[in-house]
Amino acid sequence: MRHTLFCVGSVLVSLLLAAISLRYVTHTWLLAFVYSFQVHFALAALAASLVLILIRRHWYAYLLVTVSVLLAGHGVLMLKEFEATPPATASRPLLRLMSFNIENNNFQNSRRIAETVMASGADVVTILESAPLLPELPRISATYPYRIGCSVGTPGCDTLVLSKRPFIDQAVRTLGDLWPNRLAQVTIDVEGTPVHLASVHLAKPYFDDFQLDELWDLRGIVKKVDGPLVVAGDFNSAIIDPHIQDFVRATGLNTVFPEPATWPTQAGKFGISIDHILTRPPLRLVSVKQITDSAGSNHYGLMAEIAIDR
Repeated sequence: MRHTLFCVGSVLVSLLLAAISLRYVTHTWLLAFVYSFQVHFALAALAASLVLILIRRHWYAYLLVTVSVLLAGHGVLMLKEFEATPPATASRPLLRLMSFNIENNNFQNSRRIAETVMASGADVVTILESAPLLPELPRISATYPYRIGCSVGTPGCDTLVLSKRPFIDQAVRTLGDLWPNRLAQVTIDVEGTPVHLASVHLAKPYFDDFQLDELWDLRGIVKKVDGPLVVAGDFNSAIIDPHIQDFVRATGLNTVFPEPATWPTQAGKFGISIDHILTRPPLRLVSVKQITDSAGSNHYGLMAEIAIDR
């Protein structure tokens, strides 16, 4: 019986580790979910491997432990790769940004979400899947008089940007071929410095290669932006995903480490961050925190404090 349990367990753990390891050979969208959860799945494989050692002390179980530790450790290093360099001196936050995917069928919590937005103290708010907020916009406009999205600049109501500061410039674009008008770009003045914001909502990574096409389009748009830049929104993948890594590396964007978990909400702080707030120097992320009340959404929101290096 012990021999059978050991053999079955070894095969299952080996298959899991093989699926994680494929990222080092090739990238297939069928395994994109696994890539985002590399650290979690590697730790699960490690726990299972330790159980296998208790069942039977065999060299193969020790090999599985070693591979699990290596994959988990490298996953953490990859998550840390894009951490912004700490400031030499304390930076005073000049901009507060809230980013939140509220889920497009979450109408029963629309009032609660609106109150969260108005009480946030954020200078700029980006809302994804924003249809539930449509009936609350007249009330929200008292706090955030400037907006793009939900019949302003675009007929749809997916990507919504709210601001206390007037827009110097604004535009809505389509990335890839799957979903229209999921990129909103605005420019605001922050103490005499024009700051550019791109609010984005990408396709799920296991929808064929649609997300890859969107990232390619977004890369070209971001590279053309001259000056301080924030890219925020729902990427539907962790920053550890190979395609997201390529995008962040190519555009010179930074994040915090560790990024707060945003999905799934059932996992709380032990989930992964598929929603990101990224900046490019001279902007610097002072902090990014999880908004612990998901207000009925399947995502947690994020609140960031951003400074400018003078």
